[in-house]
This record gives sequence, C-alpha cells and structure tokens, in this order.
Amino acid sequence: MRQCKGWSLVLLMVLGLGSLAQKLPTRDEGLFQMQIRDKSLFHDSSVIPDGAEISGYLFRDTPKRYYFVVEEDNTPLSVTVTPCDAPLEWKLTLQELPEESSGEGSGEPEPLDQQKQQVTVDEGTELFTYKGNDVESYMATSTPSGLYQLELLSTEKDSNFKVYTTTTPESDQPYPELPYDPRVDVTALGRTTVTLAWKPTPTGFLMGQPVQYCVVINKEHNFKSMCAAEAKISADDAFMLAPKPVRDFSPFDFVHFGFVPSDNGFGKERGLTSNKISRAYLAKPKVSDIQKVCIGNKNIYTVSDLKPDTQYYFDVFAVNSATNTSTAYVGTFARTKEEARQKTLELKDGKVSDIFIKRKGTKFLRFAPVSSHQRVTLFVHSCLDAVQVQVRRDGKLLLSQNVEGVRQFQLRGKPKAKYQIRLRGSRKGASTLKVLATTRPSSKQPFPSLPEDTRIKAFDKLRTCSSVTVAWLGTQDRNKYCIYRKEVADSFGEEQRRREQNQCAGPETRRKSEKVLCKYFHSPNLQKAVTTETITGLEPGKTYLLDVYVVGHSGHSVRYQSKLVKTRKYC
Repeated sequence: MRQCKGWSLVLLMVLGLGSLAQKLPTRDEGLFQMQIRDKSLFHDSSVIPDGAEISGYLFRDTPKRYYFVVEEDNTPLSVTVTPCDAPLEWKLTLQELPEESSGEGSGEPEPLDQQKQQVTVDEGTELFTYKGNDVESYMATSTPSGLYQLELLSTEKDSNFKVYTTTTPESDQPYPELPYDPRVDVTALGRTTVTLAWKPTPTGFLMGQPVQYCVVINKEHNFKSMCAAEAKISADDAFMLAPKPVRDFSPFDFVHFGFVPSDNGFGKERGLTSNKISRAYLAKPKVSDIQKVCIGNKNIYTVSDLKPDTQYYFDVFAVNSATNTSTAYVGTFARTKEEARQKTLELKDGKVSDIFIKRKGTKFLRFAPVSSHQRVTLFVHSCLDAVQVQVRRDGKLLLSQNVEGVRQFQLRGKPKAKYQIRLRGSRKGASTLKVLATTRPSSKQPFPSLPEDTRIKAFDKLRTCSSVTVAWLGTQDRNKYCIYRKEVADSFGEEQRRREQNQCAGPETRRKSEKVLCKYFHSPNLQKAVTTETITGLEPGKTYLLDVYVVGHSGHSVRYQSKLVKTRKYC
C-alpha cells in the first residue's frame, strides 16, 4: 500500500497536475527524487483525473500514454475510450511497482544511484486491449491498487479521442443511459421531410439530470458518437490557422501549421522565422452536407429541406447538459420520396399550345409525330422572362438553351422518334409560353420573325406638344405592325411596365381607342429594315406608353419592348 501511495506522489509531482487527483500522503524523499529523474517511466505521459472526461489528440503512428492510480485493493474501475476521427488501438495495463530499498540497520537511505539501479520497469500486466472505432469500455468490479497505464495509437491518421475513467462507476453515471429500445424510428417520410422518433433516456425523467437531444443528419454514414460527428463537422467548416509568432514551437510544429522553418538559428529565435504559408492548409474545404441540431428534451423531430430521392443517415445523441457527455442511440437511414411525376403535355403537329409555369417550376412536353419525318421545327415564344428549354430525342440531348422572346429550332428527324421537351421557369416570377412543334414544311411560319433588337426608338428633337416620332426595326419578311398608345401617370415606373410586358398578349387585349395604326413593312436589305411613325393627337406635358405589335401569318403576335415618351409642355 505504501508503494502505491509513493507512485501517486511521483505521478503528481512529475506532471504538476496535483490539482486533478485526490490528496495523497508523502513518502521517502530520496526514492522520490530518484524516480522523477528516470524519464523512461513517464515519457510523454499525463494524468487521467478520476470522474471527468478528457479530450486528446493523436498524431498518426505516435502512441500516447495516460496514467492513473487506484489507491486501494478491491476498487471498482471503469475506463471508456471514444474514438472520433479514426479507429484507435488502445491497451490498459497494470504497471509493476518498483520495490523500496533502504540501508538496513543504519536508518539512512542508500545512495540515489544505487536505488536507481534497483528499480526495474517492465511492460506490466495487460488487462484489456481493443482495436476499432466503437465506444468501448473496460469495467471491473474489483481491481488491485497500483499504477495503471492507458496507451492509445491511431494508425490511419491524426485523430481526436475522449477518455473517461472512474473508480465509482455506480454513483457517477456520467453518460446518459439508453432506453430498453435504443433505436431511432422513421415515423413519416416525404419528398423533402423525414420525421424521427425515439424513446426517452431514463437519465432525464427518472434521475432528474438535465438531458437534451441532438440530431445529426448526413448523406454518408451513421456516427457511433457525438465526438465523431463533431469532428466531421469541424473538418468541413474550418481550416487550420497559423500560430501566433510569440509562441515557441518546434520545427515540426511549424511545418505542421504550414510554415517553412529557417535553417539559420531556428533554436535561437523564439518566434516565426518565415511567414510563407502552405497552400495545402489554406485551401477551402469542400462543403459537406452534415448538419447538427439540438432540440431540447423533445423525442420527436421532423427534418426538413431535404432533397427528393436522396438517402440520408440520421443519428440521435442524448447529451448530459451539465457534463456535456453524450450517448448515441442506434442510428437509422431513409431515402426521401421521389418528386411527384408531373403530367406530360402532348403536343399536336402544327398546333400552338399555351404553357404556364410557376416561379422556378418545370413543365414537360412530348411530341410524337405519327409519320416518318426528316426534320422537326420547334417554335418557342417566351412571353415574359427567359426560360430554359431542353429537348431530347429518344433520351438523347439535342439542345439546352435559354430562350427569350421568339426562337425557332430545327431538329433533325428520325423514323418513329419521340421528342421530350423540358421547360424550366424563371427565378423572378411565373412564366407564360407559346410552343409549337411541326414536321410539315411551310414557307409561312406561325410566329412572326423578329429583329435582334426589339426596342422602340424615340426622337427627342422631333417631340412636340402634341406628337412624338418613333422608329423600330423590321425584318426581310413582310409582316403587319400595329402601334398602340396609352396615357399613364408621370410616376409610371419599370416595375409597372414589366407587369404589362407580356409579349404574348396581342392587340386583341387592347382598347380600340388606344390603337394608332397598322401597316405592313419589310426590306430585302436588313441594314435598311427600319420604319418610322409620327404619333399625333397627344396632350401637352403628358406621359404615354407606346407598344408595337408584329402579327404573323397565322395571327400570332409578338410585342416589342414598350417605350415611355413624354410630350413637351410648352411649345
């Protein structure tokens, strides 16, 4: 028993951690001094306090040793090791204690060098070994007094871990207890939501300890501990920061932090010798899909904002709010439901279809010609903002483009081919389109041709108190153009103009009193395909909204960009 207490003093005095252990009696000073000089006994070691969880870090292939003392025989013992980043190898041994020696009869101790020669240290008695990434414990109801060594090793990579040791396991109960059924159940499943439920831990409602639940969601795998989940979150959310130069680091430390040490006087300079930063440590990590949310003492939780048709892994941890220790439930996984299959609209050959798409929505069209064909002509008229158009022939992608205004596409045909058209709406708002697909060759297109520039130009110098003069571009095709005017308030802005910018709304939607005139126009030379018009009968100092419609052979019309003009107030 004296030997054990003597080792306790050595342990505490060498490491300067007396505050972490129980108060122990003193012993022979000579032997004490000899023992602390023997560095082989306590190289790279530290003390594990009784009844508290500690966190540590391992470099790959570099073992780390922890020590603790059991002071009395027949003492219960519990040691729990929690791997975080990688599987660990750990071993618990009872160290052989050196015998005390002193000069018989004289009452004086032998010289220190003679005592040191009599002290022998061997590997000790191996009590338990484990290799893996599970939370594993060694438990014994009765252990002998002595010095215990816990050695840990990570062979895969640098890793975090946690250790908890106690000699009073029955009264401590540091980790929340799991219920008789520790499984996490999926009680409801949707396209973007999953509802989880689990039985509450007895630690909360029976023992009165503060317990909350934390839920971890990710796409890769289940976690066996909160420590492992937090290590993954930390790895994805942070990158290594450079140390401050006022601290003293070894050359290895500086290389590890991304700094290149200087060859000259590194040991003399107690600071940073180079501020060159390695790109490997500053690279931004890829964004991970893992997330953790703590929900208090509720044992039902609905996870939202998930992706459809995607597999997710769910873990629940009971956390002791007072000690921050946690216990993992048996995790589960589930695949969210697929997106509801949208109804596919069948296009008829040569017939215009009106399509409405919600904001950021999607519509699917299908065109299946009844006869053999060499070419398919597809017309798409986007009435408001640009939409994305994707066309496949029997599953093979033919085109994917953003369409604004009127576009015509020529698709190579194939016998018995079927065409799938996907339309994706704008992020700004709802979209309205007119779509036509045909295999019939025709010189007359259903939609009128448009110039690249559909703006209306107003000539400021030609403005009068009762008239304005405007111009717009045409094409080589002979089309009908109709111009309309509408008096608006001076505060009429861009947002109001956008609401009235539906290009698919034709002249038939306008009042007859707003019509100015209609005329036919074209030019074989595109450089000269421009026409002007003077609009008369206006009021002095008033603001007008002008619209030009171009009408195709089949009656379908397209509106140019609206133009705000204002007559002169004084002439």
